[in-house]
Amino acid sequence: MKADVVVDAKGLSCPMPIVRAKKAMDGLQSGQIMELETTDKGALNDFQAWARQNNHELLKVEEDNGVIRFLVKKG
Repeated sequence: MKADVVVDAKGLSCPMPIVRAKKAMDGLQSGQIMELETTDKGALNDFQAWARQNNHELLKVEEDNGVIRFLVKKG
């Protein structure tokens, strides 16, 4: 699955990954996909809650070598 925008939030701690995600999502149209990469372990819970609250669809969450990747479809 190809993301329309990739957000690099590696090395940033809460709330910055969410702030960067919101800014990127604001620039997308409904149905487009954002990929967010972060190293913040707290983002696992925070990001899932943020996606639900904003009616976005969390398509995939994966962790590889300490980097967490979220694929989210804009609602």
